[in-house]
Amino acid sequence: MVMSMTGFGRSKKNTDSFSVSVEIKTVNHRFSEFYIRMPRQFNKIEDRIKKKLSSFIHRGRIEVYVTVEGEGIVNRKVLVDWNLLDHYVQAIASIKQKYVLEHGLSLQDLLSREDIISIEEEETGDEELEQIVLEAVEEAAGSVIQMRKAEGSALEKDIGSHLHIFEGLVAAITELAPSVVRMYREKLTKRIHEFVGDQVDEARILTEVAIFADKADINEELTRLNSHIKQFGKILTLNEPIGRKLDFLLQEMNREVNTIGSKANDSEIARVVVEMKSILEKMKEQVQNIE
Repeated sequence: MVMSMTGFGRSKKNTDSFSVSVEIKTVNHRFSEFYIRMPRQFNKIEDRIKKKLSSFIHRGRIEVYVTVEGEGIVNRKVLVDWNLLDHYVQAIASIKQKYVLEHGLSLQDLLSREDIISIEEEETGDEELEQIVLEAVEEAAGSVIQMRKAEGSALEKDIGSHLHIFEGLVAAITELAPSVVRMYREKLTKRIHEFVGDQVDEARILTEVAIFADKADINEELTRLNSHIKQFGKILTLNEPIGRKLDFLLQEMNREVNTIGSKANDSEIARVVVEMKSILEKMKEQVQNIE
């Protein structure tokens, strides 16, 4: 089964006190990479989230956004720096006495000093809430998988179509290959006749043709291409991550095509080679998004 690396899923769960929202987005990536953004109080379950997602998603960049709203998520308390406050009050009293000031220190003066009085937020821990977050993550992951499967099915159909066209081009070159040596011999014989008339050394011609045939022989490359095509088709049916395997096969197929283009001294084969490279490039673009 072909699985795309692109997907999106959302889940929202509500209780009497909390509202948990989870969004997961996945995009293509060479390896498996997690980016999780959530309130700090849930950092301790980050590994559990990764483990849960890893059972669904095996490759790609996975972005997870967790939002929690509700009363009691954090505890707030007032902090007073009593030591600094003592120095502050003493300093004000000294200034007032030294300069004979009438106005004294008011409570408002103290409350306006953020370095003396501050509010600290302490995130609360709640096992039930943590479990709800994990459930929401799993539910959102399920939606991601459905989207990745749907897009993977479309990718499989498109790649299969390109593979069929590519196979036809290989067959076309297979038919053209034998004529290359024959046409070379005819051209060589004609040119020799033009220069020396009827005094043609047939042995010499056969030798030159044999050397050319050896250099232009593309049977091995064609055999390997046909093998790669069959293997490619089998891999598409596997129920496991196949993106890297397909990418490797495409590299091997491209190498064989380049070799054919450099060895086969024929304009028609050269034209087909250009088409084959174009098809492989399209397949590569699609395979880059397969898990």
